[in-house]
Amino acid sequence: MVWTMNDYPSSMKNLEKPVLKKAIDIANSMLDDGYQEGRAIPIAIEQAKEWYNNADKEEIRSYEKSGKPTQRSKEGKEKTNNPERLEEGEEVYSHEEGWAVASTGSSQASEIFKNKEEAVKRAAEIAKNKGTSLTIYRADGAIEDKRNY
Repeated sequence: MVWTMNDYPSSMKNLEKPVLKKAIDIANSMLDDGYQEGRAIPIAIEQAKEWYNNADKEEIRSYEKSGKPTQRSKEGKEKTNNPERLEEGEEVYSHEEGWAVASTGSSQASEIFKNKEEAVKRAAEIAKNKGTSLTIYRADGAIEDKRNY
């Protein structure tokens, strides 16, 4: 299913227009990358909201004026960054409830896992989807590993 501004999942119906457009773009790209619809939709919504909260007004205006998300990206098949995706990398770091997964520079974790291995697996999945990087920290805050996707 290719989603457009006129035909999109009902879970996106209450999103503001620029967030909706970004969520549709991200979800379509995720489908190109092999994600199941049920997983792509909530991830795309979360990432679109995060983009909107971190973007300046000019970036949002410029994005709104760009083309409509009516086709799925052919770039999803290549190993190049898709400009429609978020550019922030992912991080895995120690959290009071376990191990956190968050976008670089975000003020809060998007997900928290009991064990580090699960957190790294999830963060790598997100970073691969976005074509960005992953930084893994030790419990003491030192960098353990950096990966680029």
